[in-house]
Amino acid sequence: MIHFKNAVLRYGTRPILGGVTFAVHQGERIALVGLNGAGKTTLLRILAGQEQLESGEIVCPKSATIGYLPQEILSAGNKTLFEEAQEAFSQVLELQQRLDEAARSLKTLDTTSDLYADTLELIGELEHALEDSEQSKLKSRIERVLHGLGFAQADMQRRCDEFSGGWQMRIALAKLLLREPSLLMLDEPTNHLDIESVVWLEQYLKNYQGALILVSHDRRLLDSLCTRTLALSRGNLESYAGNYSYYEQQAAARRVQTEQAAKNQQRRIEKTERFIERFRAKNTKAAQVQSRIKALEKIERIEVQQDEARIAFRFPPVARSGQTVLELEAISKNYGEHAVLKNISLKIERGERVAIAGFNGAGKSTLVRIMAGALGYDAGQLRLGHNVTLSYFAQHQAEELNPELTALQEAEAAAPPGQQQRARDLLGTFLLSGDDALKRVSVLSGGEKNRLALAKMLLKPFNFLILDEPTNHLDMRSKAVLQQAIQAFEGTLVIVSHDRDFIDPLVNKVIEVSPRGLRTFLGNVSDYAESVSLEKSQPPAGIRAAPKTKSQQGVLSAKERRSLSAQRQEFLKPYKKRLAALEEKISKLETEQTELEARMADEDFYKDQPQFAAALKRYDALKTELTQTYADWETTGQQLEQAQTQAQEHA
Repeated sequence: MIHFKNAVLRYGTRPILGGVTFAVHQGERIALVGLNGAGKTTLLRILAGQEQLESGEIVCPKSATIGYLPQEILSAGNKTLFEEAQEAFSQVLELQQRLDEAARSLKTLDTTSDLYADTLELIGELEHALEDSEQSKLKSRIERVLHGLGFAQADMQRRCDEFSGGWQMRIALAKLLLREPSLLMLDEPTNHLDIESVVWLEQYLKNYQGALILVSHDRRLLDSLCTRTLALSRGNLESYAGNYSYYEQQAAARRVQTEQAAKNQQRRIEKTERFIERFRAKNTKAAQVQSRIKALEKIERIEVQQDEARIAFRFPPVARSGQTVLELEAISKNYGEHAVLKNISLKIERGERVAIAGFNGAGKSTLVRIMAGALGYDAGQLRLGHNVTLSYFAQHQAEELNPELTALQEAEAAAPPGQQQRARDLLGTFLLSGDDALKRVSVLSGGEKNRLALAKMLLKPFNFLILDEPTNHLDMRSKAVLQQAIQAFEGTLVIVSHDRDFIDPLVNKVIEVSPRGLRTFLGNVSDYAESVSLEKSQPPAGIRAAPKTKSQQGVLSAKERRSLSAQRQEFLKPYKKRLAALEEKISKLETEQTELEARMADEDFYKDQPQFAAALKRYDALKTELTQTYADWETTGQQLEQAQTQAQEHA
């Protein structure tokens, strides 16, 4: 579908693309991987037409459409959420606008003119085009995607500029998904999603019909979706026919093979060089020496790329705390009139490893900020346990750095008295040594800022660690090192992260934050997500499970069967009632349409121009209303079938 041919791009002396050639085929699922700064985002921007190559070419058919979601926060304007999402169907909206204009124009035309006949024909064509675009289903498609990304029904008429930056990114993502481009490019799409939305997006993309290029530090997402991996490093692009885990295995195997081939080649070169040195002065060997010299010059040396640097650290040893590390009692927190946390209580015990989960906006960050002492509260009590020393990494910790200081100055300022050398050593382990340590914070990349913030956190001893999205901007290798360090941490841990692969090995308890309060789940975040999914599949309130006394053996008494049947009928009643109402409405609309068509078949009918114009307007309205009612009837029928299945499963 899209071909890169000998693509070259450099930033100064640093190669981003060093003459790479590759193709993206229809329906492919590609993971684009590489360390931070390797050029992944640049490659996507080139494909999106936002950046130009120095040389080489991109071959893309005119029929192909490309959609790109960048990492940067996007602004969605001041339309309502639904109106903004509807912009994804601008072509359909344009068709409707042209149809409306044609219908208005028709009223002013002479019914005997050629222009009148042409306009009638145009109206028919536009109506067929709208039917082909399934206009009647657009509303349900828009709401399905917006709900999947975490928006509530009440949000549909909210202005987009009322939403925070993270939600603005969700709006942009929703529009891209609805537009369904031939090639969908997503650069870290899960950065602003909660776990439930990540799970929904994963399932949605599995069924996506177009090609996909995904940049993500979420290993589970890459493994689940992608069947090909492009690895970008030092201007080179290597292709692997598998997901991220396959790429890791094969890349390691390729490196071993390359190292062995390089060693074998070096042995042959050294043997040749010894022959040349030994017989250079002998006339009888002159021809052989010259032959070997020429052969040596023609050899293309095998280069083994040096391992790219990676961070390496461990958390310091911890002092033993009391059994109760932290206790919250009846805590409430309001932002204006909005109650985020209401009368919540919890206790964290020594050695616990707890994940805080919940949808975005539920209050996860508010809760951990209160726990860390970084945010006040309106009511209740917070008590730290005996000998507890706390360290807190905030979700936007990197934004708290002083942009005017160098990385070294920032670290030294955070170090306890007399430990400036330790600050410099620690920066080195986080790949901020030499000239990098002397860079101003303002010019550091997102990953470098995060590493600097992590280094500062380690400068003081602690036994209670609170982390709020610590992996943002970290590459895969750095995340793996951080994960290993947290696994080896001997203190108490509370963490917020939407990255299931990262967080699952670290925790054994999940606390869910929601408007209803707090709930505790034993297990890791994937266990929690599965529990929530099972809950959603349970019958709604009003449908109870069959009694356990006899039903465990598959036997129900006559009374139990009647009771369960009555509950089931009561549960299905609203769906059946709405379906019957829609069927009655369809019948009335079809009758009116038939009567109107019969009148319009009479030649005398067209002589009364005002009557004809009104009838035509009503006929068009009937067609639109019928189409929408048919769609509502189909949706309600599907809902009834799902409800019947749900009721049967829990019978």
